[in-house]
Amino acid sequence: MKNLLIIPIMLLFAFQVEAQNQTEPVMVGDVLVINQSQNQDFKSLDLPKANFIIKKGGIANYKSLNGNRVEVTAVETNDAGETTVKLKRQDGRKFFRTHSTISANINEALENGELTL
Repeated sequence: MKNLLIIPIMLLFAFQVEAQNQTEPVMVGDVLVINQSQNQDFKSLDLPKANFIIKKGGIANYKSLNGNRVEVTAVETNDAGETTVKLKRQDGRKFFRTHSTISANINEALENGELTL
């Protein structure tokens, strides 16, 4: 009787561990490319508002992000299951001359095509 209970429990744990391994689409150190379509704003990238960029002495040109290669510096998953990544430019420069990193919801960004591998 005990053997009949142990086998399903072991299978349950095996599937649960496999599902956890597949949830992270990117890892720290991966390089992505920022893409923007002609008429859309960035929806899944957490970009600073133009007034904050200007107050810090930067240039608020969101179109300049198109084609930039960025590196993943941190991956965080919240309780709701959303994965957020922190991105820095691969060439070492700052975004808008003011911000060294930006964050993004990686699942939405990959689905929308805002970030590509």
